[in-house]
Amino acid sequence: MVPRMVPRTVFRTVSRRGDQSYFGHAAWPMLGPMFGPMFGPMFGPLSRCALQSQGYRPVLVLLVWLAGPALAPVPLVAADAEGARLTEAMADQAGLTRLSPDGDSPARVGGIIDGDTLVLGDGRQLRLTGIQAPKLALGRQEFRAWPFAEESRSALVALAADQPLRLYRGDLSEDRHGRVLAHATLADGTWLQGALIAGGFARVYSFADNRALVGRLLTLEAEARRAGRGLWALGAYAERPAEALARAFTRHSGERGEFHLVTGRVRAVARVRSTVYLNFGPDWRSDFTVRLDRPAVRLFEAAGLAPESLDGRRVRVRGWVHHFNGPMIDLTHPEQVELLDE
Repeated sequence: MVPRMVPRTVFRTVSRRGDQSYFGHAAWPMLGPMFGPMFGPMFGPLSRCALQSQGYRPVLVLLVWLAGPALAPVPLVAADAEGARLTEAMADQAGLTRLSPDGDSPARVGGIIDGDTLVLGDGRQLRLTGIQAPKLALGRQEFRAWPFAEESRSALVALAADQPLRLYRGDLSEDRHGRVLAHATLADGTWLQGALIAGGFARVYSFADNRALVGRLLTLEAEARRAGRGLWALGAYAERPAEALARAFTRHSGERGEFHLVTGRVRAVARVRSTVYLNFGPDWRSDFTVRLDRPAVRLFEAAGLAPESLDGRRVRVRGWVHHFNGPMIDLTHPEQVELLDE
């Protein structure tokens, strides 16, 4: 089976936006496995030079342009890649319900907004549930596009543009913006969420009221992260050690209001009335902390993961970092926590 391809636009530089990090960190990890020993000695040093000097950048752009035909066929993910497929039986087993605008006929993609949002043929917007692609500015003033946002959108265009989709809803079928929330598959069974996560074009991003298939997505994400695919080759998306986050964090730091994966060991668990705090350092006033409210605690306990059982464990947590006596993430459901091997 022929894998779907990432368009050549993934490899363009973005010097016009003043961002010097994209090509050296994002494109080169995708070039390396293809050309290996043959072009590695040439592209590696040149990409580093391009990052350090404006003068070398045209040379690198010229080389990439000349090599365009060879660079174009970079697999996003094979349609039969393990984990990147979703059948009717799998969806049914996960508790998903088929959504169809007209009986059993599939929905058709009318446009691509960004790496996780599409426009359906009937004009409705579809937000792919369970993932988060890097955000584009989309006309918002004073909003800077996240690194790798254009590449993620290009990947979704390559996968789904003008394609018929089968849609499956979880517990929640529409978000507060009126967008359809669903898992989506192509006619050949390719699961859009799984393909994007496996290719490193998005991160797992779930909610307490829409948790179906998150475990499978986390497995695909872990493989992409280990391989350094896509956005995982960028420092902007690297895991943040809890201690380092606490040292770098201030009330007005760049980490505030950002979505991060944070790793560390839980040093203490404290219950204060109906709220549970997981402390990752000796000083709860400044160290990284995780907070669970009463509904979250109930979900954790129902999943067999009582918060007290995390005391002393090394974990990975994900969520939006905000300031409350130092950096903090609020957890709402157990899929936001991964137990790490000792």
